[in-house]
Amino acid sequence: MSATHSSSTAPTTTTTGAHAGPLSGTVVVDLTRALAGPHAAMMLGDLGARVIKVETPGTGDDTRGWGPPFVRPDEACDQAGGPDGTGRESTYFLSCNRNKESIALDLKSEQGRMVLTQLVGRADVLLENFRPGVLDRLGFSTARLFELNPRLVVLSISGFGHDGPQGGRAGYDQIAQGEAGMMSLTGSGPDDAQRVGVPIADLLAGMYGAYGVLAALLERQHTGVGQVVRTSLLAGVVGVHAYQGTRWTVAGEVARAAGNHHPSICPYGLFACHDGAVQIAVGSEGLWHRLCAAFGLDPEAEGLATNAERVANRAQVIQVVEQAFAEHDGEPLLALLDELGIPAGKVRTLDEVYGWDQTRSQGLLVDVQHASLGPLALPGPPLRFFAADGAETTRSQHLAPPVLDQHGAAVRAWLAGDEA
Repeated sequence: MSATHSSSTAPTTTTTGAHAGPLSGTVVVDLTRALAGPHAAMMLGDLGARVIKVETPGTGDDTRGWGPPFVRPDEACDQAGGPDGTGRESTYFLSCNRNKESIALDLKSEQGRMVLTQLVGRADVLLENFRPGVLDRLGFSTARLFELNPRLVVLSISGFGHDGPQGGRAGYDQIAQGEAGMMSLTGSGPDDAQRVGVPIADLLAGMYGAYGVLAALLERQHTGVGQVVRTSLLAGVVGVHAYQGTRWTVAGEVARAAGNHHPSICPYGLFACHDGAVQIAVGSEGLWHRLCAAFGLDPEAEGLATNAERVANRAQVIQVVEQAFAEHDGEPLLALLDELGIPAGKVRTLDEVYGWDQTRSQGLLVDVQHASLGPLALPGPPLRFFAADGAETTRSQHLAPPVLDQHGAAVRAWLAGDEA
C-alpha cells in the first residue's frame, strides 16, 4: 500500500529508500499514553511512518514513571520513582515507544493547541485514547479535526467502547482482561483465574487499532477522505476468543481455565519428564500413532483411540504420556520428538528467548542509540517484508524511544517551514 503524506512533502527525519518501510512518507500524530495507543503508534512507526508523539510538559507519557525497573545512563537500576530529570528511563516506556519523536505540548494552553492544530493539518493519521469527550473539550472534536484535514485518519481507543451503557468507563488492562473473559480462561483450573503475563488487552487493542488505520488509509486512496477508526480493550480481547467464543455462542458451553492443556486436543500441552517438562502438540491421529509407536504405548487402548475420547479422559492421557517421558531428560527428548516429526518445544525464560539465535535471525532484536542511555537492544517488530526478487525490504534503521521533548525544536521548525 502506498500512503502519501496528505498535505506536504514528508520531513527529512522520515526514513526513505528501499529499507524505509511501506509507510514511509506517512505522518502520524500520537496523542496517546500508557500502552494500547502507544503500541499502535509504534507498529506504524515500525512500518516506516514518521510518528510524532505529543507529551505533557514536565512528566510526559504516564509510563515514563512506571517502574521499577528504571535505568540510568550508567545502567544502574533506580528503585525510587518516576522521571526526575537525571536521565533515568523506565523500561516500560522503552518497550512501546521506539521509532517515534517527542514534542512536549500543553494542550490546555493556546500555544499548545496552536501547534497541535498545525500538526493535524500536516498529518495522515492521528491517534488518541482520551476518555470519551476529553478531546472535544480541548477544542479538537471530530468535526474540527476533519475541518482542519479532511484526509485525516483518526484512531480512537477506549476501554469498553465509545458508546453503549458503559461507553465512558475507564479502561485498564487487568480490569479489561477480567471483564472480557480472558482471566476466566487462564490459570491452572476453573477456580484459579489468572491474568495473562503481559498486558494483552492493551496490546490487542493497539494491534487491532493499527490494522484499522491501515485499512482506512487504503480506503482513502479511493475516496480521498479520512475517517474515524474505533476499538477498545474490550473489543481486542473478545476479538481473540476464537474457538472459546463459539464454544459458547454455538455449543452453549462455558469455557473455563484448563491449565497447560488444550481444551479440544489431547495430548496437547506441558508434560513432565525426568529433569523438567516439555510441550507437545499431537494435533492428528497420525501423530498420536507415531508417538505411541515410539514410546511403546497402545494407541487403541480403551478411552484413548480417538481425540474425542482422549479429551474426555485427559487425566489418563497425561498420566500415560508422563510415564513414558519419565526416564527421558528434556533436551534428548526434544531431539527425539523432532526426529519423529512430533511438534514439541521447551518453556524458555525471557533471557533464553533473547539469547536464542533464532530470535535474532528474525529481526526480533534491534539495536538503537538512545539519547541518554547510549546503545540499547530492544525487542524488534514482528513483521518482515520482501520484494518479488527475494530481497528484504523491512525497515532497517530504527529510532530509540525518545527522551521527553527530544524533537520539539525540530518538529516546530518543520511546521514553520524551516526544514525541507
